[in-house]
Amino acid sequence: MRIVGIYSFNGGTNFVQDNFPNELEELKSAIQHIDAEVYKTKISKEKTMTGKVLYSPVDLNKAFKSELFPLGWKNVKETCDYSSSYYIDGYESPFQKKVYPFRDMDFVKNQLGVEVQFGKYSFMVYNVCAKMTIFKKLGHITAGIEVVPVKELAEHMSTGVSYFEQFVWDLEKRGVSDIDIPVMIIGIAQ
Repeated sequence: MRIVGIYSFNGGTNFVQDNFPNELEELKSAIQHIDAEVYKTKISKEKTMTGKVLYSPVDLNKAFKSELFPLGWKNVKETCDYSSSYYIDGYESPFQKKVYPFRDMDFVKNQLGVEVQFGKYSFMVYNVCAKMTIFKKLGHITAGIEVVPVKELAEHMSTGVSYFEQFVWDLEKRGVSDIDIPVMIIGIAQ
């Protein structure tokens, strides 16, 4: 795969280059080592493209793991221990039985968080504008990188997969908030 786009959210590109040069090089190398064609394994069942062979987001994510985990990158999970104090008396939440969901970040190393996203645009925006802020507040990261497909790659994935160009437009129209952290957005193609 190759990097074909870079967008700096809240000064993210300079911050990452200045503070995490080794981690950035590891990520760039991982991207270059992934042969996307190997992961064109998903047979579509969607009405508009039944039988078409698409890139598999699950398999692409596994490829990133096989490249980054051996280099010391880790998946970081945080349990969501929801408070029951907001419920009306008499309501029994399934979370009162101590079954908690979690939030996780795909890859973290030396306080740099990386999310690889081949999903809908809402997940991309959530990662940068909510999850990364939360993981910074929890002390796991100080900056982030979001790796997303460009339109050219997304066209060979399931319908509804968002892409770099749309994501950048959303972030530019949203603007930066005082709680946002520096994030480098990387657009990739096959």
